[in-house]
Amino acid sequence: MKIGPTIDKEFDAFSVNYTEDMTKCVPYYQKLLHSFSENLPPTFSPNRILDLGCGNGNVTAQLLQKFHKASYELLDASKEMITLCKGRFIEYDIQYHTTFFNDFHFAENKYDMIVAGFSIHHCTGEEKEGLLKKIYTSLTPNGVFGICDLMIDRNSLEHHQLLKDWKKFVLNNYANEDKWKWLMEHYQEFDKPDDLNNYIKWLKKAGFTKIEPFVNEHYWVYLRAFK
Repeated sequence: MKIGPTIDKEFDAFSVNYTEDMTKCVPYYQKLLHSFSENLPPTFSPNRILDLGCGNGNVTAQLLQKFHKASYELLDASKEMITLCKGRFIEYDIQYHTTFFNDFHFAENKYDMIVAGFSIHHCTGEEKEGLLKKIYTSLTPNGVFGICDLMIDRNSLEHHQLLKDWKKFVLNNYANEDKWKWLMEHYQEFDKPDDLNNYIKWLKKAGFTKIEPFVNEHYWVYLRAFK
């Protein structure tokens, strides 16, 4: 496999076997995925949900099981991913946006829930901080933001061990190292992970007052914040 020239083209190609590849390449993927719809306040009943970097719709599929009456908007820069979602959710009234985060207009007080599954790590630290401010502004009062991602700084002393553990996980799922080599090329070119403490700092700075890391498995984290 070869990585694509840009992030949107990369995920156009990655869309073919997205769920299988994510499950075999990302430790705890299914556990993190399920976290979006678990342990929410019993009275929480969102009317509008925005899925940032929706991929093939795995996060939305989780939420639809619990909030099937909500109105959804799905955003992704990959045309192929959006096409997959349109086919997957054909029976639902869903609005789609084929665009990058920086080009999307975050309307004020519009969404009751905003989610991001393994998508924000493509942003720089400065971009993440700015995006989290936009997300906060775009949430309604008592709105919820959920994110799962790899949260570690490349300069961390633990980063080398993370890569060793990650490689072991991937090689347990594939017969040779081709997928791992592609994954590391992708990681070096497109991924910009940040430490969990940075996310918490940026979320607090944006205005979030209640922040909960529900899942923290060796830097694979699901984080929830309340407006």
